[in-house]
Amino acid sequence: MNKSTLTLAVTAAMLGQTLSQQAGAAGFFEDSKATLSARNFYFNQDIRNEDRGGSEEWGQGFLLDYQSGFTGGPVGFGVDLLSGYGVRLDSGGDADKPAAGVDRVPGQLFPLKGNGKAQEDFAWMGVTGKMRISKTVAQVGTLRPRLPVVIANDGRLLPQTYQGGQITSNELKDFTFTIGKLEHSKERNSSNTDSLSIEGSNNPTTGQFSNKFYYSGVDYRVNKDLTLQYYYGNLRDFYTQHFFGLLHNWQLPVGSLKSDLRYFESNSDGKNGSASGRAEGYRANGYWSSGSSNRYEVNNHLWSAMFTYSLAGHSLGAGYQQITGNSDFPHLNQGGGRVLYLITDAQVHKFHNSGESTWVAKYAYDFAQIGVPGLKAGLNYFSGDSISDAGKDNKEWERDFRLDYALQKGALKGLSFTWMSAAWRGNDVGQRDIDENRLSVNYSIPLL
Repeated sequence: MNKSTLTLAVTAAMLGQTLSQQAGAAGFFEDSKATLSARNFYFNQDIRNEDRGGSEEWGQGFLLDYQSGFTGGPVGFGVDLLSGYGVRLDSGGDADKPAAGVDRVPGQLFPLKGNGKAQEDFAWMGVTGKMRISKTVAQVGTLRPRLPVVIANDGRLLPQTYQGGQITSNELKDFTFTIGKLEHSKERNSSNTDSLSIEGSNNPTTGQFSNKFYYSGVDYRVNKDLTLQYYYGNLRDFYTQHFFGLLHNWQLPVGSLKSDLRYFESNSDGKNGSASGRAEGYRANGYWSSGSSNRYEVNNHLWSAMFTYSLAGHSLGAGYQQITGNSDFPHLNQGGGRVLYLITDAQVHKFHNSGESTWVAKYAYDFAQIGVPGLKAGLNYFSGDSISDAGKDNKEWERDFRLDYALQKGALKGLSFTWMSAAWRGNDVGQRDIDENRLSVNYSIPLL
């Protein structure tokens, strides 16, 4: 039993004892909520410039989310349960034999068997103990953080989760403070927990991993239109990261303008900061000159600005992102997918390479403005260049289209449909031209 599992077991036992002593306490049961969500998901990824055809998988996922209230008194206790179950409807190919003539390679939606084929189904359960004092809540167990320095991925059949602890406080008016530690990740296509790593080190057999990701930060709501942010992240022996953000909404005489400014500064930590540690495998991806003494060391500075104008259901956005430093933008990545708090977090790629400059254009429309509530569409375009590679000017671009529709009334009110389509092209080393489509049907049933 690893330390995080032991900690969770002890916490659950203590919580159970506390709850049994306070059974019937006001709030624990009365404020409980439970939701059963169903997601039918089809994924198709076509690799255009390789013999292997890509991936095509289809599955049905179920997610049970139970959140208790808190027991009464100055110190309240509660427990949350999150359980996922995925069923394979279709998945072909063999991940161990990606040779010419193989049409499909599984692994996007489901775990793989020892023979390289997708499992028929998989399941997992997460438990979170929680405690509330005044306006401060502490959690230990299964977490799904959504913060600038770490975001749990929900882009497949079931969501990614983390194991760790987090404290969130709203004691000061207009301030939200967050501090936490993550130890393991359960990837979106797995029922196992893994230690944490980054690109360049996340090979499951030869890579290096850490069980210590520390994070903290504060959101300060200056007024209803302006929010300032600062966050810090540290994956022990890999990198430290500082984030500064500004969000502003400006109501104009006609329409509104949203400004989103972001800056990340990332540097090496522990073993990644020494040549001997990098020789052990604590490495980052990026580009360095031949014979460079700091090869594979994290060194990345990223800033971006995004401006979005909205009027009568229309929204039009334009942005720019610039990266400097020798390494790619570092982030938690065990190899099973990621979401980055970047304006370039596209469907297929993230435009986070060393030296890369990216222009972003976005357009979205809410059809409720013309009498079709629940129907929304969006089109995004990303163009990146100046990707560092021994003096070459490598480039990439991506086009993403998304269409959403949710039923607004009737017995199936809330049933939603999503189509996401993307095309990515580039000439960076080792990259593949990709066409990708995702279709999902989502429905949630409140149980409590």
